[in-house]
Amino acid sequence: MKFSLRTLRSGSLGAAPFLFLSVAAAAQPVDSGAPPPPVAQPVPVTILASSPDAAPGLIFLTPTSAAAGAVQGEEIVDDLGRPVWLSPLPPGQTAFDLRVQSYRGEPVLTWIQSAGIFSTGPTTDYIADRHYRIIAAVHAGNGLTADIHEFHLTREGTALITVYRTLAADLSAFGGPADGLVTEGVVQEIEVASGRVLFEWHSLDHVGLDESHAPVPASPTAAWDYFHINAVSVDEDGDLLVGARNTWAAYRIDRRTGAVLWRLGGTKTSFALGPDVAFAWQHNPTAVDHDGLIRIFDNEASPTIRPHSRVIWVRHHDRDKTAVLERSFEHPDGLSAGSQGNAQGLENGDTFVGWGALPRLSEFDPAGNLVFDAALPDGYNSYRAYRFEWIGEPDAPPVATAQQTADAHAPTIVHAVWNGATEVARWEVLDGEADDGGRVVASAPWNGLDTTIEVGRRLRSVVVVARSRFGREIGRSAATPAGP
Repeated sequence: MKFSLRTLRSGSLGAAPFLFLSVAAAAQPVDSGAPPPPVAQPVPVTILASSPDAAPGLIFLTPTSAAAGAVQGEEIVDDLGRPVWLSPLPPGQTAFDLRVQSYRGEPVLTWIQSAGIFSTGPTTDYIADRHYRIIAAVHAGNGLTADIHEFHLTREGTALITVYRTLAADLSAFGGPADGLVTEGVVQEIEVASGRVLFEWHSLDHVGLDESHAPVPASPTAAWDYFHINAVSVDEDGDLLVGARNTWAAYRIDRRTGAVLWRLGGTKTSFALGPDVAFAWQHNPTAVDHDGLIRIFDNEASPTIRPHSRVIWVRHHDRDKTAVLERSFEHPDGLSAGSQGNAQGLENGDTFVGWGALPRLSEFDPAGNLVFDAALPDGYNSYRAYRFEWIGEPDAPPVATAQQTADAHAPTIVHAVWNGATEVARWEVLDGEADDGGRVVASAPWNGLDTTIEVGRRLRSVVVVARSRFGREIGRSAATPAGP
């Protein structure tokens, strides 16, 4: 089965491209002297451990690799590692943070798509509906370029995004050049419908260079990434919770004035940290409840406090200015993620973990027991990884292809493909030339984005029909000639 790329431009989004998987009809004649169409296969996900106790839902990834020619983009898979949706990107484009969020009261897919490395190129945040149609695109405002670390939708119809901004700075007091460069973290809250910037916060206005744990570059041409903003979300009281990797701290930011209300961790922590609370190079601080509980992916990358990455729950007590560790766990393999990563709370109490720079993703029950574990191929990682329940209903119909050999007794091999359709339980193959409109000649359970079905006789054309778990027809392909 061969997959080719098409680019669709939404009229409401101007030139913003949405790249998605389409299927090249294998039965069509091909000029043997022409190059073959581009092939994009899903990045395989290997299941290492699975339990019926794992939460329901699909797994959302953005596989990324620096290898030449590596397929990367947005991908949804099930608990067996079977691809459900694939949206590969062309060379030079990278995706981050594919997940399900809510916009205007409806579940939507969101992701970050960037050209260039680490915010050096145009970056756009996309929102797509359950039909995989882009309904909004968000860009940084005020002449800035969005960063790849965060795209968080709020209940108010706004988006919280991150920006990296580099300025000239005298770094001699910190052992660097007097004519040096420093990179600050910027938060913007943007009204999605209009693109208007409603709020903007700059770390250099509020967080000193002396809070950084990152080494100062000796070269005047190398910027000091002193803050390294990597997360922003709405805190328990409606203010903002900002994560900064290189200060080893999370900050509560007043959503109106931009003032830092408190620091959790780092050299100027507002709280006395209890045993085992201290964290390093962390990602994805997230408010868990309305009583001061925060979940953090604690990378612990070298130089470090601890040998392994972990997920921690820290409760801060604002009245007595203390913070205590309520629980934590590590992966039983003792994983250490040098960068990236996240921890997602699930409705059944489990925690889904993306191990960032490592090609791993896992799920743990409330007691810290591993109930699901999977791996991407070596050389790949996913900035974050999630589990969500999602219903995808593609606008385009399913596609069928069929191949058969010159052997009159050989079966016809049919491929049924419906990229992004989550409700298909079973495929039926119809004889596309039957007088009665198409008799069922074979069927098979859905088995991933490209389901192969063997038909025990030769056919001139085929139709595939998708049926739900209730037996209802939910999609039908056009009749496709069976090629040799």
